[in-house]
Parts: sequence; C-alpha cells; structure tokens
Amino acid sequence: MEVQARAPGKIILSGEHAVVHGSTAVAASINLYTYVTLRFSTPSDNQDSLKLELKDEGLDFSWSTTKLKELFPESTEPQSPKPPSFSVESAKSIESLIEGLNIPEAKISIASGVSAFLWLYTSIHGFKPATVSFTSELPMGSGLGSSASFCVALAAALLACTDFVSLDLKQQGWQSFQERQLDLVNKWAFEGEKIIHGKPSGIDNSVSAYERTLRHPEAMAFVFNAVDSISKELALVLQSTASDDVLSVTEKEEKIEELMEMNQGLLQSMGVSHVTIETVLRTTLKYKLASKLTGAGGGGCVLTLLPTLLSGFVVQKVIAELESCGFQCFTAEIGGKGVEINFDVSS
Repeated sequence: MEVQARAPGKIILSGEHAVVHGSTAVAASINLYTYVTLRFSTPSDNQDSLKLELKDEGLDFSWSTTKLKELFPESTEPQSPKPPSFSVESAKSIESLIEGLNIPEAKISIASGVSAFLWLYTSIHGFKPATVSFTSELPMGSGLGSSASFCVALAAALLACTDFVSLDLKQQGWQSFQERQLDLVNKWAFEGEKIIHGKPSGIDNSVSAYERTLRHPEAMAFVFNAVDSISKELALVLQSTASDDVLSVTEKEEKIEELMEMNQGLLQSMGVSHVTIETVLRTTLKYKLASKLTGAGGGGCVLTLLPTLLSGFVVQKVIAELESCGFQCFTAEIGGKGVEINFDVSS
C-alpha cells in the first residue's frame, strides 16, 4: 500500500514573540508544502527494514525491524487513537539509533526531525517494514513552520493507514480529513513537534493541519499590549467579508500594510530584528511595499505584502534586487488548504 500526504507551512501575520507573554498572534497557512510518501513493503520486496529518505538533503537512513524490536519492545500498533507520552525509555532508544547514523556535521540539525519520525512511526505502526520519503518546498529554520509541516504530513500519512480515520481509498487526487480526524492528526503532530522543539506553542502544527487562519489566545502584558491590539485588528480585517470591489480590496490591503509596519516597528523595539532583515525592509520600502519579519526573527524570514494591483514587472524587480543581495525569494498565497491525503500517488 502506498499513500502520500502533504501539509503546508505557515507565516505569522502578527504577534510573534508577544504571544509567549499571552498576547494575540495571527497565523495563516501558505501554499508551500512538505510532502511525505509512505509505502509498506510487500513479501515480494524482500525488505525487512524501515527506510527514511530525505530527498532534499540527499540522505537515506535504514533500520532493521529486528533492531527496532530490541529497542522498542513496548511498541505495538496502538489500541487507542490518543498519542502516548514520549517516555524516557523511548528517548534513550532513539538517541542510540541517531548516534549510529552518519549525519554530516553541516546537517546535524535534522537529527531531531529523524527522532520525531522514529517515534511517530513506531508508535503508530510498530515494526512494519516500509519506505518513507520526504521532500519539501519550505526552507529549514526559516520561520515558515517546516518542522510542523513535516510532523503534520507524517502523522497524516501514518494515520491514513489505520482504522482510526475513515478515508475514501478509491478517490483520485487530494482529499481532506474530517474535523474530528484532523484533531487526531494535529495531536500526533504536536507530540512530534515536542520532540523537535521541546515546548512548542502548538500554533505551527495547528495552522498546518487546519484549513483556516488562527488566532492564538490573548491576555495582557505591558509593551505587548500594542502587539495584542494590532493582532486583534488584523484578525478582524482578515475575517471581514470578501468583496470583488477593487476599492474595497485596496482599502483592506492598505490597512494590512499599516498594521504590518506597526508590528515590525514593535518587533524592532523588542530587539528581535537583524541586519539582514533590515536590508530586506529597506529594499522593499523603495518599492513602497510593506514588510515584517515572520517567525523567530534573528535573520530568518521576512514577509512582504504584494498588493492585488501591483504589476508583475515590479514584483520581478524586487525579487531580482533581493536575490542580488543573496536572499532567496518565495511567492506564496496565504490561507491555503490544510493537510491532505492522496491514495492515488501516480496522479
């Protein structure tokens, strides 16, 4: 059996950093995806191992099912859909498996992702021989939710091959999960995020799993009150009824630009900007475009709003100038679909 899943990345439209102090954050999915293909081995394959292929990194790993059984004697296919806790024993077993891998020093950051993969796979499917392949349109460590996208796509593919979710195996192309099933995918993905990040907020995996824009819970906190107010106002603007009237769309975009610039100013006052981020801001400002850092900051990613009436020529000029400075540019739409599954992998 072969199944493919994809899960989108995310951007923080407003409220990063302030959210950890209880203020509001507004996040949305983007149409850049992580793809995972899961194929269980058949007797004719003569394969008695679990294989992981990280195609973007050019890395392949393999573990014999015998070795996995030795290290995870408690792992069987779960009787309950609820994810178990990541035990100390599991952590030690996975650590021993990771130490045996020849991960290049320059790519050692992927070790936590491999750990999450091993725990999610053995927790859901035990020791079944299989090949799992990953590829992604999201750059790692850029604040676009690549690790959450990884965990959500993996959880979706693994759960799609269990009795815990009900999907149409004969349907061609991508299909979405029901709300209750999405909740289950999100819970498992969050456990994977914990393995990678320790104490994540849960907003990244939630945005990746669900097809909607999310607001993180709000409260009060000194200087963060300003960010809180901006995020709430931005949420109202985004949730306002869409209109085909050009003037209405333009007014909406101008309001978003104003709020983005205010949020960026507050982020700079928090000291989370970076010289590279400031370079991008100066470049886009020349073209009268609003930009702000998105995610952790410190030189990761910058979000620039491209108004509906902006010409493609201007967009290309901006991209060319940024790329000449060594930056990598992505054009993406926000509020795209959440995690999806596909049993017709050849389509």
